[in-house]
Amino acid sequence: MNITHQDTIAAIATPPGNGGVGIIRISGNKAKDIAQQLVKIDLQPRHAHYASFHDADSSVIDSGIALFFPNPASFTGEDTVEIQGHGGAVILDMLLRRIISLGGRLAKPGEFSERAFLNNKLDLAQAEAIADLIESSTEQSARSAQKSLQGVFSQQINELLEELIELRIYVEAAIDFVDEEIDFLTDGIVENRVVRLLQSIATILSTAQQGRLLRDGMTVVLAGKPNAGKSSLLNALAGHEAAIVTDIAGTTRDVLKERIQIDGMPLHIIDTAGLRDSDNVVEQEGVRRAHAEIQKADKILLLIDVNDPEPDSLLKTLPEHINLTTIYNKIDLQNIPAEIKESESGTQIYLSIKKAIGMDLLTQHLKQSVGFDGTSDNVFIARRRHIEALTKAQEFTQDALSQLQLNQAGELVAEDLRQAQNNLSEITGKFTSDDLLGKIFSSFCIGK
Repeated sequence: MNITHQDTIAAIATPPGNGGVGIIRISGNKAKDIAQQLVKIDLQPRHAHYASFHDADSSVIDSGIALFFPNPASFTGEDTVEIQGHGGAVILDMLLRRIISLGGRLAKPGEFSERAFLNNKLDLAQAEAIADLIESSTEQSARSAQKSLQGVFSQQINELLEELIELRIYVEAAIDFVDEEIDFLTDGIVENRVVRLLQSIATILSTAQQGRLLRDGMTVVLAGKPNAGKSSLLNALAGHEAAIVTDIAGTTRDVLKERIQIDGMPLHIIDTAGLRDSDNVVEQEGVRRAHAEIQKADKILLLIDVNDPEPDSLLKTLPEHINLTTIYNKIDLQNIPAEIKESESGTQIYLSIKKAIGMDLLTQHLKQSVGFDGTSDNVFIARRRHIEALTKAQEFTQDALSQLQLNQAGELVAEDLRQAQNNLSEITGKFTSDDLLGKIFSSFCIGK
């Protein structure tokens, strides 16, 4: 889709603040001309030129290295220059103002990556992986983002798309040649291929869900009555005293949030006020906020003191259809063994937070409950929109199979497969809207 932009953009590509080196990136058809007016030398492709950077009155602003990358062999696919000077905020600002005065303009967030996408230097999933790599909070999420940047995710999506296109061609041919002796829609070939396609989508969706978890983390809310051990559990999972723990009931009045990781799986742990009726206005607000966090959480850990005479009284106050695990704490006081049980009402874990008994059962349960495999080398980073696109493609493909098996309705099968293809194409950007592109790239940092 190679796009030729008439304007030339520039931005500081290094983080704000002071550092040894600061980089300004310039991209567009005037990039070389602007840079040569700045350094007053002839820039050769892919050569590191040490030079002084001059202001409009020929005074020296700074000195450093200028690198010129002619199109299309650059990150954006356009003429690109990198100016590497000293990393002072004032110096970089002076250089950027000089570049803008020479005909550049300040780049919008993500505009360099957007131009790389528009010029076919990388697809949309790879472009998003750049931002995800920069924002990685764990080593495994960084490695997974690198896999997406290298095209692992895109390759799997493209293979699905090729399979879908071939299947659509076969179905369209069956519709066009209805007078043939062989009924191509009932000979089993199409059905078998649709079934295999569904299996492939399910496999990629499972891996993508792990990738989404690595990127976004899982939000876990700790709920329960006062003194059930919520703050103690927060501290145990965080590995430090994040919350105040006392024997006084109702110590936690507000929502406490802590970001941690378990074997590379990021978690957003939220400690909430003890759930009980109270005449205290502050405590009432804490309980209200606790219920609000429960509604939004990926998982609820309901802590119950094994000595509580009414251990199940809170269950009826919680919303239906939540992802709930019940934790029976303080088993050391009753000589109850640490164990994990499964029943129709969900998972129950018996442990002692204070004595660190059974904590391994909880951490393993948290990983297994979301299908997290910390040892996998095949996980690529994924975003929520990727999951939604794969899910919709799966639904349309399942609808196609149903139409084929129940009605042999070739036109409806073809339409469902077309919709599935469109949804998969949104992941790599082969089929997407300008609004979606704007939303994606506006979340990037300036200079990337």
